[in-house]
Amino acid sequence: MSVRYFDLIREMKDNTYNHRLRLVESAKERGIKPTARLFLTTVPTVRKWLRRFQQQGPAGLAGQSRARRHQPHKTPLAREARLVELRKTLPTFGARRLIREFDLPIGHDALERIWHEHGLIKKRRRKYQRKQDLAHIKASWALFQQISADTKDLDDIPRYWLQAQRLHLPVIQYTARDVRSGLLFWAFAEGRSASASAVFASRIQQHLDRYGVSLRDLVWQTDNGGEFKGDFPKALGHSQHVRIPPSAHTYQSDVETVHRLEEDEFFDLEDFSSRGDFLAKAHTYQLYFNLARPNSHKNYQSPWQIIERLAPRSPLELCLLPPVFLDYYLNDSGGYDVPRQPYALPIMEADAEAVCAEFHEMRRLTAVRKSFQGRFRCGSKGDSGNDRSLIGKRRSGALVRRRKLLYWIEGAWDRTRPSQRQQPEAGRFQIHTARILNGRRTHS
Repeated sequence: MSVRYFDLIREMKDNTYNHRLRLVESAKERGIKPTARLFLTTVPTVRKWLRRFQQQGPAGLAGQSRARRHQPHKTPLAREARLVELRKTLPTFGARRLIREFDLPIGHDALERIWHEHGLIKKRRRKYQRKQDLAHIKASWALFQQISADTKDLDDIPRYWLQAQRLHLPVIQYTARDVRSGLLFWAFAEGRSASASAVFASRIQQHLDRYGVSLRDLVWQTDNGGEFKGDFPKALGHSQHVRIPPSAHTYQSDVETVHRLEEDEFFDLEDFSSRGDFLAKAHTYQLYFNLARPNSHKNYQSPWQIIERLAPRSPLELCLLPPVFLDYYLNDSGGYDVPRQPYALPIMEADAEAVCAEFHEMRRLTAVRKSFQGRFRCGSKGDSGNDRSLIGKRRSGALVRRRKLLYWIEGAWDRTRPSQRQQPEAGRFQIHTARILNGRRTHS
């Protein structure tokens, strides 16, 4: 033979078994040293495969992994179980994001390895090549220079559709987003109509004007749908209204991105017990998105952080406009009525239920955070070297910042005073909203 044993094995890959079997048979027939000279290999190699064949039979000739049998720095089993449970709780969150959100003391490669071993990694959707990245251009815009508005069908989300049929939840979502900061506004309705769109725009316009945003410099961008015609341009007042060209869907990329994110992070995760519970959890996610969720496309800053940096005197209430059911504002003649203050909801049973549920939801933020802190604690000092928490330490001034938001919601509670108060199940995103209330400063 003219080829060395090791070079031949490296090239054969899939058919190494037969070559090793011939080596073992030659060693039995000729001896170990003559076989080593014949196969151009070493005596210990021939002796190794002959010994394995004698001890394990033909299975001993298969290649064995050279990886370590014991890894001293491997994640402990107890912590691994908690990380698997966290993945099952938030299956749409990636490894880097969970590490960032919960301050996990683990690398993203190790976390993905654990998920892969437990079959918790899903195949990613194929992303189309980005032809134009206008992020650097939009980063130079002013706050509230442009708001992109659009609607979304919710009846094509399997998990949500079953609950919507049972609880009579809305099937159309109205979305508006400031392009510069990413600030998000939500509302819901049973269908698309120009009157509902006008109510949606009027609430946002009154809200922005209340906190000092110049409406004359604001441009609303929409598609050419019928819901953005008729009453909608009139509701914008002094603001401008522009429509995108037909089939130019990339013009609305800022709001379309939110539609994808909210489906993965909210509608595919949450369970609802009533219409009020749905509205309360929708508001909790909106608070999380506006206050706590870092946007990787905006240098890992939340909308509130961007607003604080560009307009330091802006009040926190600018981010707190709650979502509503637009159908309650429409009258029988097809028109709409919008109160002077966007927070003064009509005194109706469903609205009162929503405000009560929202109030209870925020009241329980502290308890939920404490429960998760204890639930995902790393263990004893002997386990991890220090007693760190997977969520992290509380920041200073947490109670003051949390109370300011609670007092604002409590104002809506005092205005309605319903007869029956409902306490919904805790939402998944309360934890993240609590983190921002623990660490972000506000302006009075």
